[in-house]
Amino acid sequence: MKTKKIKRLPLGNSDFRSIRTENYFYVDKTRYIELLENEHNKNQLFIRPRRFGKSLFLSTLSYYYDVNFADDFEQLFGDLYIGQHPTPEKNSYAVMQFDFSGLNAIEGAGSFIKAFYEKIRDTICRFLLLHKNVFSNAEQLVEQFNKDQPDLSLLDKIFTIAQSAGIKIFMIIDEYDHFASDLIKLGEVGGGDFYSTMVKSNGLVRSFYARIKSATVSSVVDRTFITGISPVMLDDFTSGYNIVTNYSLDKKYNEMLGFTIDEVNALMLGTGVNADMLNNIDMEYYYNGYLFNAKCKNKVYNSSMVLYIFCQVLTEGEPPREFIDPNLGMDVSRLHYIIQKNGNREILVKILTEGSIVSNILAKFRTDPLGKESSYFISLLFYMGYLTIKEFYLDELRLVVPNFSIRTVYWEYMRQLVTETSPDTTVEERQLKEAINVLAMEGNIHNFIDYVSKNVFSKLSDYDLQHFDEKYIKMMLLAYLFLKSVYIPISEYEVDAGRIDIFLQRNPKYPEIKYEWVIELKYCKTTANDSEITKKRKEGLEQLREYIQSHHLKDRPNLKPVLIIFIGKNKYEIITE
Repeated sequence: MKTKKIKRLPLGNSDFRSIRTENYFYVDKTRYIELLENEHNKNQLFIRPRRFGKSLFLSTLSYYYDVNFADDFEQLFGDLYIGQHPTPEKNSYAVMQFDFSGLNAIEGAGSFIKAFYEKIRDTICRFLLLHKNVFSNAEQLVEQFNKDQPDLSLLDKIFTIAQSAGIKIFMIIDEYDHFASDLIKLGEVGGGDFYSTMVKSNGLVRSFYARIKSATVSSVVDRTFITGISPVMLDDFTSGYNIVTNYSLDKKYNEMLGFTIDEVNALMLGTGVNADMLNNIDMEYYYNGYLFNAKCKNKVYNSSMVLYIFCQVLTEGEPPREFIDPNLGMDVSRLHYIIQKNGNREILVKILTEGSIVSNILAKFRTDPLGKESSYFISLLFYMGYLTIKEFYLDELRLVVPNFSIRTVYWEYMRQLVTETSPDTTVEERQLKEAINVLAMEGNIHNFIDYVSKNVFSKLSDYDLQHFDEKYIKMMLLAYLFLKSVYIPISEYEVDAGRIDIFLQRNPKYPEIKYEWVIELKYCKTTANDSEITKKRKEGLEQLREYIQSHHLKDRPNLKPVLIIFIGKNKYEIITE
C-alpha cells in the first residue's frame, strides 16, 4: 500500500509558487478566482482582519493572471479547482502589485511623502523588470526612473508605456489602509489634519487612486483588486476612485479567506498533525467564530491562529502548552488607539459585560465620526476581527467577540487601561498569579478577591467608580483572571437556570487543576442597609443552588459555587456552599 506523502505546514509562507512547488499544503481557495472574474465590476475591494491569508490570496491571483507564468500553469494550478475550470482571462495580464504594509508616517509628513513616492517608483521598476519579455527597453526605463525624482507622474508614464505596447495591467493593492492611523496620529501630535491633507480633496493618496481610475477608463488598467483590514479610507478618497465595488460582506465570499472546519481537518491530515494531541483543545472555542454575512452558516477560523497551534504540535511532538499566538499581543496597541476616541470606552465595557452588542455594519465610513457615532466604532471593531456576526436582531445585527483568543486581547487592554487611568493601582503580577494558583489547587478564593479588592477596586479612578456595579466588577475580575491560563474564564455561561456570572472552567491542558468555580456576583452601594444586603445574599445563594443542579455542571468534579457581595469599592463578603 502506497504511503501518502506528508506535506509541510505553510506557516509564515505567503508565496503561492513556493507553497505549490516546495511540498507545502495548500488550502484550495481558487474557486473564488472564478467567482471574482464573473462579477460585473472588475474593480474590487475585499477587507478581512489581519492574519486571514490576504497576502497568499493576492499571490495566487498574481501567478494565475500574470502572462509571465503561462508556461507554469499546469504545475501551479493543474490539480486545483481553477486548474480544472480555467477562466478566459488566465495569464492574460501584466500584474502590478503595490504593498503598503511597510509604509508609515510616524517620522513626519515629509518622510511619508518621500516614502510614498519611493513605493511607487520601486513597484513600477519591479513591474518592468518582471516583464522584460514584453517591455524591450525595461532595463533602460528602470535606470532612468531610478535617476529621476519619484512622484505620481511615474504612474502616468508606465500606463502610457503599457498602452503603447498593447499590455493590459491587473493592478493589485495590498494593505491599502495600512498608513491611515499613522496619518491621523501625525496630525494629532503635530497639529493640523495631515490625514485630510493626504487623503481627501487633491491630496497625495487621492491623486494616486485618481490616476489609476483614469487608467481604467482607457482600459490599460483592466482589472483591480484592493485589500485592507478596514474601509476607513474608502469614503475619504471615493471621489478619486468611485469605481470600486466592496465585496467584503457578500454572502458568497464569506469563506474566501480563513479556514472552514473541513479545511482545518484537511490541513491537519495533510501535514501529519496528530489529532490525538488536540483532543483536549476546543479548537472552535479558541480560534473559530467568524461570520462576515448573517445569512451564512459556516464560520471560519483565523488561518494564522490555526497554523500556529499546528506548528507547535509538529515541532514539539506533544500537546501544546500555549494556545494563544503571541503575535496577538500586537493587537493591544491597535485596540488602545481606536478606543481612546470619545465614547468608545463605554461601548467596550458594554461588549465585555453584556457579551454582545447590536448595531449595523457600515460598508464604508470616514475617519471623522469615529468618536461620535457608535456604529462607526463598532463597525471598525468588526472589520479588524474584534467582533463578528452572531445573528440578525430585527433590522440590525447582534455582534459578539469571535473567540477566546480575541478575548485575551480585550482583557489585556482592560488591565492596561486600569493602570493608565488609575495610577495608584499597584498590581504585582507574581502575587496575583499565586492567588490564582491557590484558587485552582486549594479551593480558596479569598486571596484572589482580597488582592484585587485592595490593589485595584479601592484605587479606581473617578471615571471607573461612576460605572462600578456588578457588570463592571465582573469585567475587572475577568481581566485579572486572564493573567494565567490555568482556567478558561467564561462570562455569562448559559445553563438551565440562567446565566452564570463567571464560570472558571479547568483548562484541559492542565488536568491537574483540582477546582472549578461557579461565581455569582452581587453589588450594594455603601449606603445599603442590612436588609438590602440580606436580600442580595438570599437571591444569590438561590441562584447558585439552581446553577449547580444544571445538567451542564452536575457531573463536574470539585465544582465550588461561591457568592461574592461587594459593598461599595472597599468591602465584600464571600459565601461558599
